[in-house]
Amino acid sequence: MKYLMFLVFLVCASASAAVEPHEILQDQRLEQRARDISKGLRCPVCQNETIDESSAEIAADLRVLVRERLSVGDSDQEVVDFVVARYGEFVLLKPSVSGSNLLLWGMAPLMLIIGLGFGVVFVRRCGGQTPNVQDPSLSDAERSELEKLLKP
Repeated sequence: MKYLMFLVFLVCASASAAVEPHEILQDQRLEQRARDISKGLRCPVCQNETIDESSAEIAADLRVLVRERLSVGDSDQEVVDFVVARYGEFVLLKPSVSGSNLLLWGMAPLMLIIGLGFGVVFVRRCGGQTPNVQDPSLSDAERSELEKLLKP
């Protein structure tokens, strides 16, 4: 019995969407277009959820905005452009690879290469060197203790 309840909760949790009944358009074609557009828009609060999946207030506002723009006759691209103009490219789940985004995409591999370069230089300069046990600032007792510690 408890497995059946777990299965019911699992199905209900996966099928839940934050779209409220009053947000749904009467025209099924427009509603389907709104759902398709919403799949590509990120909730600014939740960040890893689409606006259809999020229950945040701003996601609800975005869902209503998308449906309003579709109702006045905007194309899908015009709706997306309108939302991006208001909220920036951050709301796109798949941002364009151009301009400043291209710089951001390229910086990660570039920083990795620079870090590896610094690491190689550091290892080459310091690698294979043993500490100087004959340091004149050490006393004889300290020097012998250091030699005992450094021997394998």
